[in-house]
Amino acid sequence: MTREPEADDGFGHDHCLLCGQRNPLSLRLRFEATEPAAVRARFRPGRRLQGYRGVLHGGVISALLDAAMTHCLFHRGVRAVTGDLYVRFLAPVSCEDELELVAGLVAESPPVYRLEARLIREGKTMARARARFMESGRTRCRQPKRS
Repeated sequence: MTREPEADDGFGHDHCLLCGQRNPLSLRLRFEATEPAAVRARFRPGRRLQGYRGVLHGGVISALLDAAMTHCLFHRGVRAVTGDLYVRFLAPVSCEDELELVAGLVAESPPVYRLEARLIREGKTMARARARFMESGRTRCRQPKRS
């Protein structure tokens, strides 16, 4: 299994709003590889991310799903940007719930990668996304160090 990329791993992602360890506003999400082409993270969002009272903001949900797919590629040593993103909201998500993000690679034909992600609460999918990513500058990142 690989571990999360660090600031010096060449990903240039250490100030990310969702996972950056050097951004004081970051959620500091930690993604772990669950198989060769998938990742997951667990977290509790909190009310600072609400849209309607007590409900996680839809834009935040979209960003979380996008981040999960991005990290799926990071764990494969690929730096890429989102080309398109389709999100399907299935049920309201409470800001107080323990949530899980999962993402996996569906297909790859470098420089294009297709991925899917889900936001899960207690085993139920609350939102899902699919996206295409394009390698950034057609350069590959160094593989994250092995644990």
